[in-house]
Amino acid sequence: MAAALTGVILIVLLRRVPAGDLLAALGQADYGLFLAAMIPNTVFYFCWDTLVLAVVLRWFHGPVGYCDLLPARAASYVVAFFNTNAGRGALAAYLTRRLGLPFLQLGSTVLFLVLTEYLHLVAWATIGILQIGGDVPRELLMAPPALALLWLVVFLYARAGSGRPSLRWLFAPRNWALLRTFRLAPARRYAQVVLLRAPMFFVSLCLHAVAARAFGLDIPFVRMLAFLPVIFMVAALPITVARLGTTQVAWLFFFSPYADAPRLLAFSLAAHLTFVATRSVLGVALLPRAYADLVRPARPGRAPAMHAPAGSSS
Repeated sequence: MAAALTGVILIVLLRRVPAGDLLAALGQADYGLFLAAMIPNTVFYFCWDTLVLAVVLRWFHGPVGYCDLLPARAASYVVAFFNTNAGRGALAAYLTRRLGLPFLQLGSTVLFLVLTEYLHLVAWATIGILQIGGDVPRELLMAPPALALLWLVVFLYARAGSGRPSLRWLFAPRNWALLRTFRLAPARRYAQVVLLRAPMFFVSLCLHAVAARAFGLDIPFVRMLAFLPVIFMVAALPITVARLGTTQVAWLFFFSPYADAPRLLAFSLAAHLTFVATRSVLGVALLPRAYADLVRPARPGRAPAMHAPAGSSS
């Protein structure tokens, strides 16, 4: 299904942007400048993403070495090249084997990371929207309050009391292992993860702005600040192969007033494929170590670092 949707989106894009114009835009780019920005962007993303993972695991499961997590994160990138959700599941499965902890508990933490990733991107988009003012699509203005409401519902469901005995059936799923991290996470943990992720987006924003100039794009920085987080959110939707197609549609939608379609499509394809390819190369480079971790005897399970909201301590 994802492959079919990816193909349909790409066909529609190529009908809008003739292949000759696209190839001409690709041929005119300054790839020295482009790669000098985009490859460090991916390497920094990989290193900082692993740091976020290490910190969150320490909060909810106990200390884990940063270097021990590099193969886990890298392996998940390789799987995510084909399917985003499979990559998330692979990360939880790898950590289960590596740490000797229950799969669903670690899966809960992976889902917590997914939600906080969206919260982090919405926070940046909100900053950009406030800078732009009213010149923003109405649908985009609804995104921050909608996600804030979603977070509030999840947070209250996971943390609030069950109330009347007749409603206990409704709150019973809170005790499932898959909701463990949400049950233990106080509100400030969400804020801390959003702040911890901030350098990831800020560096990516600056380097995308530099790389865009390699394709002759002159997009105002404040517009990049407002719309690039939304593009990243669209890219994170697990509906296409390697997140291809949806990202390009988003670039054309948000930035068409600032550049012609061939150059926008050329840049978005080059940036996305460079990001995906560099992550995959890093993943393949660390696969031997990941394999060694998986074939050695599993570590005995250890008691989680938190059994109650005591995990809210730093």
